Amino acid sequence: MKNIKRFFALALAGALTVVTVGFSGVMKVDAAAYWPDGVDVQSGAAIVVEQETGTVLYEKNADQTYYPASITKIMTALLALENCDLDETVTFSEDAVYKNEGDTSHISREVGEKMTLESALYGMMLESANECAWAIGEHVAGGSIDDFVGMMNAKAKTLGCTNTHFANPNGLPDADHYVTAHDMALIARAAYQIPKFQEICGTRAYTIPKDNKKEEYYCNNTHGMISNHRGSSNLYEYAVGGKTGYTDEAGNTLVTYAKKNGMTLLCVVLNSSNPAHYQDTEKLFEYCFSNFSVMKVKDHVSLSDLNDATATGMLSDKIDLIRIDPSAVVVLPTTASFSDAEAKVVPASKKSGAVAKIKYTYAGKSVGSANVIYEKAEKVSFPFHSISEKEGGSSIKYIRIDFKTILLVVLIAGLLFLGGYTLHLQSGKILLYKHRHTKQKSPYKGKYTKINRNRKKTSSRRKKSSNTQKSMSGNNRSGKAIKRTNNRHTNARRRP
Repeated sequence: MKNIKRFFALALAGALTVVTVGFSGVMKVDAAAYWPDGVDVQSGAAIVVEQETGTVLYEKNADQTYYPASITKIMTALLALENCDLDETVTFSEDAVYKNEGDTSHISREVGEKMTLESALYGMMLESANECAWAIGEHVAGGSIDDFVGMMNAKAKTLGCTNTHFANPNGLPDADHYVTAHDMALIARAAYQIPKFQEICGTRAYTIPKDNKKEEYYCNNTHGMISNHRGSSNLYEYAVGGKTGYTDEAGNTLVTYAKKNGMTLLCVVLNSSNPAHYQDTEKLFEYCFSNFSVMKVKDHVSLSDLNDATATGMLSDKIDLIRIDPSAVVVLPTTASFSDAEAKVVPASKKSGAVAKIKYTYAGKSVGSANVIYEKAEKVSFPFHSISEKEGGSSIKYIRIDFKTILLVVLIAGLLFLGGYTLHLQSGKILLYKHRHTKQKSPYKGKYTKINRNRKKTSSRRKKSSNTQKSMSGNNRSGKAIKRTNNRHTNARRRP
């Protein structure tokens, strides 16, 4: 089967290469002319990415480094959610409290205070509490903030960040702490793939429960496009989550997620001012929602051409051997059609379990991809038997063996045998139990009882007879005595 799949993957790549014209259209077009021009924004750097595909829809100075401020906490949350459970206990150290409060954002935690990781995450993401970020970092790395910073930088490289470096878990000013808009988008996109992160960063208010030091604490989201806690002028109806940041060195920074018409966008702005960071974000969202749309690959690609190809025909003639991942999408300008995108088949990663992967590009930009998934055939068919002898197939007569059916029959028979055997054992146990706990009736029991009764009756008669004889004997004796007495009296009278 592995050899068949490998052969099929190679054949599929060749077949798709042949039918690429069907994907890209008969006429070659100047795709770059159809990409929207974009809009002007005030922020020093900005980028908009489609969340599902990672397609970059807009960018300005996306590879230039800036201080990130508190949007750093997105990376802290990402590592915490990947490495810990929400009910774990986070303990606040002296460093967490005294190095991160004062003039910074905080929620007044105390040394030795214990909170669940979940509560600490809400405090960090909603109120931007720096002591919570520090305590979370220490907890994740086993007590060492330096080790946690190492984890942050390692994760950034894993995600593909090329010009980013972290020095702390909360974003407080440090010359060695910087990001680019593009790298920050990679981090924010990875974090948003975690459902709990989506829930936390989109929450408007949250009550932290009472702990060993403090009463319950009411948190409000400081993101003006999500919550009206600091006013309603910047509310945006399509915003679903995000994180704010500000320091004098960084200016205003902002990460925002928005969803409309089935498309989720991620926007990062750096080196901005208030309220320009909100205004630029909304402007970019409106521009992208108006000029781009999401298309499902399965709705636009027919696999009939692939299944009719000689390579796939060698495996089967009346079944679909492959299908497109139903969740796969591409993002294109509204002025373009799906057929304008160019497709290229590449090997799929081992983890995906796919036969191959189709990558789509438009105007030189990656706009999405789709996994090609192998479908198991309903009937087993071998390459050398599925073609005629004239075409080079086998001339040997054979009987098709349906191993699935055989296995199913054997399994059912085994289950029936096991069930019957179990029932037999169970009934045997029940009979044994009854035999041990029920008085056995002997076929001689009635006879013995009758004999016993006869013996009792005979014994009783003997006793009565003996008593009667004794009684009669006594009476005879007494009668004789009386008779003797009477005779004596009679004799006495007869004497002269």
